[in-house]
Amino acid sequence: MIRPSILILLAGSLSSSQVPGVSVNGTVSVVRESGPGTDKSDSSGAVVWLKPVSDTSGPLADGPGSSARTRFKIVQQHKRFDPHVLAIPAGSVVDFPNLDPFFHNVFSMFDGKRFDLGLYEAGASHSVTFDRAGIVYIFCNIHPEMSAVVVVTDTPYYATSDKAGHFSISHVPPGRYLVTVWHERGKTEVTGTLPRQVTITQENASLPMIRLIDSGQLVAPHKNKYGHDYDQKSSSPIYK
Repeated sequence: MIRPSILILLAGSLSSSQVPGVSVNGTVSVVRESGPGTDKSDSSGAVVWLKPVSDTSGPLADGPGSSARTRFKIVQQHKRFDPHVLAIPAGSVVDFPNLDPFFHNVFSMFDGKRFDLGLYEAGASHSVTFDRAGIVYIFCNIHPEMSAVVVVTDTPYYATSDKAGHFSISHVPPGRYLVTVWHERGKTEVTGTLPRQVTITQENASLPMIRLIDSGQLVAPHKNKYGHDYDQKSSSPIYK
């Protein structure tokens, strides 16, 4: 079973100044308990997006991943998906090239997007169109340690936090927005503190600090595409 993801909603309003758009900046802090091998400084992988509400002023600008940039890539290499977290707008195509010298089978059986690319060899690539918003958990049917998440948004205004937790959403027209934050392991630090309102102007386009508590395991136990436990593969090099 996959632990339910945490969705954090903030009701936000932007000023109505006549500008083509502002860059909305912020920081996500993922707080971890100390322990062996724990990197308390890593707050990467949080996806933040802004969905306009009815009183947004002016036409919607092209945000990251919109218009010309509608194709993305998740590489399979060294028995890993790279990137592990990918944010895209609905309608985008994601390529899944296999750069390992053995077979992979990319699949997702969750409601965000169900697909099965089947078994394919080194050097081959298959693609998936993500046509609706949702959180899509992706696995390999051969290698249980491989996992990725595609966050499909219903807005062109989104960003993913870096290791320091910083993010910036560009070309955002003034107006009112619903701000949503997703992190694979994050949960709110204090129950009931969200949603909350923020006001952003051209001179101060910043969101308040978003603090999350790391809830633990990155990759929860999961079944293969048939709903069974993973088999111990043979020594054949195609399943290495």
